[in-house]
Parts: sequence; structure tokens; C-alpha cells
Amino acid sequence: MDQLYLLATLAGTRVAVAAQEVEAVVKLADISPVPGMPAHVAGLSALRSRVLTIIDVPALISGTPTPSAQCGLAIIADISGHSYGLMVDAVHDICQVPEGDLPLRGQLDRAWSPYARAIVEQDGQPHLLVSLASFIESGFLAQAA
Repeated sequence: MDQLYLLATLAGTRVAVAAQEVEAVVKLADISPVPGMPAHVAGLSALRSRVLTIIDVPALISGTPTPSAQCGLAIIADISGHSYGLMVDAVHDICQVPEGDLPLRGQLDRAWSPYARAIVEQDGQPHLLVSLASFIESGFLAQAA
């Protein structure tokens, strides 16, 4: 099956996201911090007259918030009727992968186990297939704990 994927780097790891989950990729300009939010919620930002909740995904993975001066690209997604911007290190390509999803194999870093669903290979390079919604859901679980 020729599935379309967005290939990116997130917290130093190559990832793939199914294109139907992605609304856009944008360069973040201003992020307004929100007092009392957990470290993985970088703050709020505006995009085309919409308010986005900006999720610092590297903070979810590593536990260390991204310095505000380094915030650059975000994947925009509508998750459960809410608009989110998920911060990423870099975006590389959007392409079809004829082999589709492959099962996870080998040792997976514990930090990625809540998010990785499969492997996608492009040009001989493995990418963890992640769902953007999993970063939101796990963030709420971390906040509730």
C-alpha cells in the first residue's frame, strides 16, 4: 500500500507521521507561556486567526524543555477538535513508502515506547512511525499522574 508519510526528526530521532494526521508544517514565531502548565506545554501561539496549544514534544521524550530561543518548526494538527502545534527538530520530506508500516523490531528506547507504533523505511533508513495524538494523550496522562 502506498501510504504518504511526513518524515521528520524529533528529539534527535527520525520519525514518520501519516500525512492524513498533518494539517500543515509552520515556522513558529511567538509562543506565549501559560503559567501553571506542565513543562511539555510550551504555551499558546496564533496561526491564521486560530489559537494553537504548542506541545514541546522533546520535553515529553527527554523531560527537558526546549529553550524558547530554539523553537522553530511545528507540525499543526487537529486532535479531538483542538488545534495543536507539535514542535519538531526538522522536517525532511513527505513521500510514499510502498512497503508501508513494518513491525517494531530490536531494542526500542523506553522513552519512545508510548509513541512508536511501527517502523517505516525510506532509502534504507528506519523511521519510528508515531501518531501525533499519542503525544497529546500521553501528556494528559503525565499531567494527571
